[in-house]
Amino acid sequence: MKKTFVITFALLTFTVLAGLFSAGSAAAAEDVAGSWSGVMDVPGAKLEMIFHIVSEAEGVWSGTLDVPAQGAQGIPVSEIKVADGEVVFDVSLIAGVYTGILSPDGLSIEGVWEQSGMKIPLTLEKALAELAGPNRPQEPKPPYPYVELEVGYPNAEAGIELAGTLTLPEGEGPFPAVLLISGSGPQDRNEELMGHKPFLVLADYLTRRGIAVLRVDDRGVGESTGDFAAATTLDFTSDVLAGVEFLKQRPEIDPALIGLIGHSEGGLVAPLAARESSDVAFIVLMAGPGVNGEEIAYLQAEMLLQAAGVPQEVIDQEKAVQEALFTIAKTEQDPEQAAEEMRAVLLAPYAELSEEELAALDLESAVAVQIQQILSPWYKFFMAHDPLPVLREVKCPVLAINGSKDMQVPTDPNLVLIEEALKEGGNENYTVVELPGLNHLFQTAQTGLPDEYYYIEETMSPAALEVIGDWLVEITGL
Repeated sequence: MKKTFVITFALLTFTVLAGLFSAGSAAAAEDVAGSWSGVMDVPGAKLEMIFHIVSEAEGVWSGTLDVPAQGAQGIPVSEIKVADGEVVFDVSLIAGVYTGILSPDGLSIEGVWEQSGMKIPLTLEKALAELAGPNRPQEPKPPYPYVELEVGYPNAEAGIELAGTLTLPEGEGPFPAVLLISGSGPQDRNEELMGHKPFLVLADYLTRRGIAVLRVDDRGVGESTGDFAAATTLDFTSDVLAGVEFLKQRPEIDPALIGLIGHSEGGLVAPLAARESSDVAFIVLMAGPGVNGEEIAYLQAEMLLQAAGVPQEVIDQEKAVQEALFTIAKTEQDPEQAAEEMRAVLLAPYAELSEEELAALDLESAVAVQIQQILSPWYKFFMAHDPLPVLREVKCPVLAINGSKDMQVPTDPNLVLIEEALKEGGNENYTVVELPGLNHLFQTAQTGLPDEYYYIEETMSPAALEVIGDWLVEITGL
């Protein structure tokens, strides 16, 4: 799920391409070219920073920054300076600067990362060999014991084309099928995030158990057309129903046994689609919300800040800022006026600083990003949408699962409220399971904090896969 943030220390996540160029001495270019990595201690977490510096020509080079734990790759280093042993990597896109001293052997840099008024020690070590990617032992490798097809189909209502991968079990069929629905943010068909491909792993597991799986690029992502930024949860529901219609037309698929698996925000979309269409035979909610987005935002912020050891007084102050921002978003109809009021709220804690000090902190870009997010069509719908009335109208079989260490959509109150809503609505076939020790991605976790996602080798717990697979086999009669 997306989360709001008050301007505390945070690296903004961007996926962008090549960096900008800056001049320097030819000798210095040889010294700093390569990959440099180091781990930085921030409140409640450790962040690995990886700078990739490339020599483009004599005295000209480019650079990018990766922060794997936050899913950030390819952030451009806008300026690189080396003089008298001092190295400066300026990452203006996230208002961060790294300054350090190059060791005599040219293999390490002792320095400081500065961002949002904070200065944090960071030692970078030069990689002497190509940096290995993260180990992902669950990712399947071809050849597969099933058929894999690249497919496409229209959402005629939206005027877009959706693209994805359909995997079909061995045998004649027709097969039961599931369509996978990703969480919030632009996601590809594998729901790739934090170096993991959860939907690739899930699709492989289920197809091997006899269930056809359709996984799709979100609109505007990968090979799917459309404008993701202008879409809301209702638009994603329309895309899902287009996928159900596509599956109904496939001779390999049993049209009476088409279901949905929704992760995170996908757990909002699946009930909306099931309420609208009787063609949805069953749904699985993986960390689906049971409260509206505003409550999710408050829960996320409190749990994450508490885990980081932030005093309750500060947590209460941050919640007050969140509440002020959401009130503006709900009541001010003029977008420009709303943006101006939000800007005042976000900069209020810095009112005593001079214009020069504010400029040095470079808060404006972070403020602009947050305001743009809160005023987006998606966010405004997500904040207000109550999933419980929809769940009360869902009559098809439902499996709802959460991890006990989920800090983004915590089990209490979400899973509890989902179960109550299904019961109140008279649903006669639902199963609710809390899986111990699993986080929001259903990985086996130590803390459940998002900074663990990248470093955990497991993409999805075998226990979670088994719960989903066993339930689907039972529901579909395989």
